[in-house]
Amino acid sequence: MTVESRIPHELSPAERERRKRYLGATVITCIAVAMVFGALHVVKLGANRMADMRNRASYDLEDMSNRIRAAGEDITRHRVHEQTKSTLESYSMEEVDGLLPAQQWLELATMITVPAGPFQMGTDNPKADIQNKPQHTVELPAFKIDKYPVTGGQYAQFVFATKHRAPLDWVRGRIPDGKVLHPVAMVTWYDGRDYCAWAGKRLPTEAEWEKAARGSDGRRWPWGNEMNPDLLNTYYHIGNTNDVTAYVGGVSPYGVFDMAGDVSEWTASEFKPYPGSNAHPDVFVPKKLEYSQPSDKAMKVADMVPTAGVFMVRRGGSWKSDPFSTAAYHRDYSLPHYASDFFGFRCAKDAK
Repeated sequence: MTVESRIPHELSPAERERRKRYLGATVITCIAVAMVFGALHVVKLGANRMADMRNRASYDLEDMSNRIRAAGEDITRHRVHEQTKSTLESYSMEEVDGLLPAQQWLELATMITVPAGPFQMGTDNPKADIQNKPQHTVELPAFKIDKYPVTGGQYAQFVFATKHRAPLDWVRGRIPDGKVLHPVAMVTWYDGRDYCAWAGKRLPTEAEWEKAARGSDGRRWPWGNEMNPDLLNTYYHIGNTNDVTAYVGGVSPYGVFDMAGDVSEWTASEFKPYPGSNAHPDVFVPKKLEYSQPSDKAMKVADMVPTAGVFMVRRGGSWKSDPFSTAAYHRDYSLPHYASDFFGFRCAKDAK
């Protein structure tokens, strides 16, 4: 064998180009396969999450498009509604009295006494939102709280007596059909405050609300620590509010109804950090969208900047909330002049 025969054959330019294309195609194929499998993994995780939510709340996702409002729609509609200084129509005394039998009026007016003593407020659950932490002991005097959220029928009494503007979703100032026993919605914090004052009561503090909902043993929901979709109206399971007396099995340890789901209830408390909270102070500061220049608005590019006012706490989740937001320790919040079709309230007062 000669020395020349042992020298590797030099590749031709065409062969080099062919091998380069082959190597490039192999790399691209590997990257594409990795991306596909990664995407499938993410989709699988998402599907598992949605299946978990569906199992917890018995929600049919196929109905979602018929039930979700556009973001901010309720707020915009309410802003227009606020410009109306009086209702288009009003109930007469006879009409209001005839909305419900006398015994049912008495039942709706029932208040539950929550005894004095300590309870565990907040949570140390690592998956909970930062504003819900930490768990801490709060001592409260005895107080009374409405057994049910304020209903459309009860709010009609208030509208008749005070000529207060009716909620936005009332047709020509009257309760929508079938909603006399539903919790009143589309009410601002100010509406709730004024109703409670008219009734000789007040909005509950968030501590009072939480104790009435979970008792003194630190449970997660009014009935216990396990989510049970049969005991509350949440996550579009029904697609609207429902009769406040419906969920007998979901009452709190004190016998208070509808403290999970249905409507998110206004409280008297400002949204502030708990003692020992690790939440960034910015979480509790109201903000608004601000555009640096006109072109930014067209491009939907905006900054969130602090604005005047304070957030007020809402509790209990709603018929729109995910099941985890209905936990008794979970804190929602809004500016007090906001209203939506899942905002409601109940009243409280001192036990003296």
